Amino acid sequence: MNFIWAICASVIVSLISLIGIFTLLLNEKILNKILILLVGLGTGALIGGAFLHLLPESLELSKDLTTPFIYVILGFVIFFVLERYLHWRHCHQEGKCDVHAFTYLNLIGDGVHNLIDGLIIGASFFVDIKVGIAATLAIIMHEIPQEMGDFGVLVYGGFGKFKALAFNFLSAATAIVGTVAGYYFANIVGGFTVILLPIAAGGFIYIAACDLVPELHKQPDLKSASLAMLFFLAGILMMLWFKLASHH
Repeated sequence: MNFIWAICASVIVSLISLIGIFTLLLNEKILNKILILLVGLGTGALIGGAFLHLLPESLELSKDLTTPFIYVILGFVIFFVLERYLHWRHCHQEGKCDVHAFTYLNLIGDGVHNLIDGLIIGASFFVDIKVGIAATLAIIMHEIPQEMGDFGVLVYGGFGKFKALAFNFLSAATAIVGTVAGYYFANIVGGFTVILLPIAAGGFIYIAACDLVPELHKQPDLKSASLAMLFFLAGILMMLWFKLASHH
């Protein structure tokens, strides 16, 4: 019974990735205007997710204070190398790209993050249904702004709306895989997450700082730039609020 609860919880968490479906009701002109705002929200959610969720959790699991930061740097370097490869692979014609490399990086980073969420859900439901429900609610709260931002990043980076929805869902579905693994290997989940959490944090920091913040700087007029900055701050504040709310 606990396992069925765990799978249902991970499916619900995965379905949150389809929140971008509401943008299908918008015409292209309006969507293009709000895309940079979603990118700002996504950037803030990535920074907030890394520093307020993933890093604190990895520090709680770690036996020392240095190792998690080594893995953060490793994650940063891994995503730097991945982007170099993706840039060379997809942008060989005078550096012009139909789809920016950071869209693929975002999918990879989100996939790892959702896999970790699944591990936590599986292990939590293995312990107790009430513990699993509490863990799932905490994950749902920080997933909502992040998935909204992720969808905006994918469309801004060159994906069509339907393709962005599909790939965002596939990336989120790694939570189901993580849940199965987390449930059956509950005793060793801590060993996995203590490595994966800071690596994912390093990836989030890389994507936000090296790819998305420069995109926010490209806004030509003060109004667009200021709104994007406000959404960036909103993304961070939402992650902070969800962090504080999960402790009550």
